[in-house]
This record gives sequence, C-alpha cells and structure tokens, in this order.
Amino acid sequence: MCCGSSLKAYGGLGAIVALILIVIALLKQLILLVGFLITALKVAVIVVFVAVLVLIVVAIFRDRVRRRRDEI
Repeated sequence: MCCGSSLKAYGGLGAIVALILIVIALLKQLILLVGFLITALKVAVIVVFVAVLVLIVVAIFRDRVRRRRDEI
C-alpha cells in the first residue's frame, strides 16, 4: 500500500507531461499552418500585382492601336 500514493503521483505527472507534449505538437502544427497561410497570401499578392501590370500593358497597347486607326 505504500506504493499506491507514488503511483498516483507518477500518473498525475505522466498526465501533465502528456498534456505538455500534446500542446507542443499542436503548436508546431499551428506554426506550420500560419506559415503556409502567409506564404499563400504572399503568392496571391504577387499574382494580383502581375495581373494588374499585364492589364495596364494591354490597355496601353489598345490605346496605341486605337490612336493609329484614328490617324489613318
């Protein structure tokens, strides 16, 4: 019976250690998720920027073609 209290203490300690390990694992996953989302956001911003530049270039060429037709 003398070992019963120490087993309860070790059981409680094991539960605390297990809880800490679960929290660490979840935090790692959360950090990976946030990193992925930030990377996706950066890629989206770059894609939108390139799309706007392409639209500006297309608008400039259309205007030049339209001016050449009006001059003739």
